[in-house]
Amino acid sequence: MVQVAPDWIAVDWGTSRLRVWAMQGATAREQRQSEDGLTGLTPDAFEPALLRLAGDWIGPDGMDIVACGMVGARQGWHEVPYVAVPTAPPVAAAVRSPAIDTRVRLWIVPGMKQASPPDVMRGEETQIAGFLALNKGWDGVICLPGTHTKWVHVSAGEVVSFQTALTGELFALLARHSTLRHSIAETGWDEDAFAAALDQARSRPERLAAALFALRADDLLNGCPPDTARARLSGLLIGADLAASRAYWLGQQVAVIGASETAAPYVRALQLQGVPATVADGDRMTLAGLTAAHRAL
Repeated sequence: MVQVAPDWIAVDWGTSRLRVWAMQGATAREQRQSEDGLTGLTPDAFEPALLRLAGDWIGPDGMDIVACGMVGARQGWHEVPYVAVPTAPPVAAAVRSPAIDTRVRLWIVPGMKQASPPDVMRGEETQIAGFLALNKGWDGVICLPGTHTKWVHVSAGEVVSFQTALTGELFALLARHSTLRHSIAETGWDEDAFAAALDQARSRPERLAAALFALRADDLLNGCPPDTARARLSGLLIGADLAASRAYWLGQQVAVIGASETAAPYVRALQLQGVPATVADGDRMTLAGLTAAHRAL
């Protein structure tokens, strides 16, 4: 339990889960989470989901709640328009959003959009803001691996451009719902297989579809171990991502933001291209960005 009443509540509302922190200034005193992500909620269910998880932190006088992520999407609690790049991550432009419970003073951080080529982000802008707050004057490219991996060019404190790849979503779909599901392990790893597949896809991305089916054929004909197939699948998809994002990471200072299990394959992939990467914890960056948003209220 929280020993001291929080000053405010930080919220990261993703597609599959909801995470909240009881904050005192910039310090998180307690964290909670639930499976109440965007995909399982209708717009009128967001407020009850938040109150179930963190309602006991809110006193009778009410509390500021600063949120990022899919809570501001079209299907979220309250749609908050995107802010166009180039611009600084818009944590200082959090939008006051309506709530039924008068104790809830909800602020939602806007996402970011790019007109050409068309692209959008929600949630990552807050992590970028947190990284820049903790790394003053940093210029380069930030990679944010995940369901939808982002490559973000940052200069002079602004997001100049960005590119999104469905790498993580493709991995999940192929490993769990395609014919490859019979050949891919849920866990396990083979570093050599990952590196070979990475190089294969990076150098010949046009052969990706054929290389993917070869994972199944190798299992049927040669009994390829499922953990090896898992690593190869990851290497193929990340290799294709690196090939498509080469203009972002080549010759640039690169930082990778994310949880260790999602960041590590990208860090290794970049190292294999001779690109060292600074690694930053995703939760820490999210909280730093939300703290910047709270300070700007």
